[in-house]
Amino acid sequence: MAKIECGATTCSHNRSGVCYANCIDIVGSSAHKDCDTACGSFLNRLHYSELTNNIFSTGSCDCLTCAVETCRYNTNNLCTLDSIQVRGESAEYYTQTECNSFKPR
Repeated sequence: MAKIECGATTCSHNRSGVCYANCIDIVGSSAHKDCDTACGSFLNRLHYSELTNNIFSTGSCDCLTCAVETCRYNTNNLCTLDSIQVRGESAEYYTQTECNSFKPR
């Protein structure tokens, strides 16, 4: 995974629009469109402070698991894309985020 562009500006892992979580999980097993998906790793900055110091890597998030069985980019619960876009500009909870890179099979 090269890069996760994160539009969830309220997420603790977001630094300048890039995800710095050690690994993120996209959820929404039977999604039909991107709004049926979510970033299961979202943590609200108001509660968790800033978590952009990734101790297992030298940069942005490099691991993406995907539980969205209906996505064409999911192979064995891993995303095959080089980069994805996560949205949820004013999210308070992970359910208010979504993977904008989702494409149905």
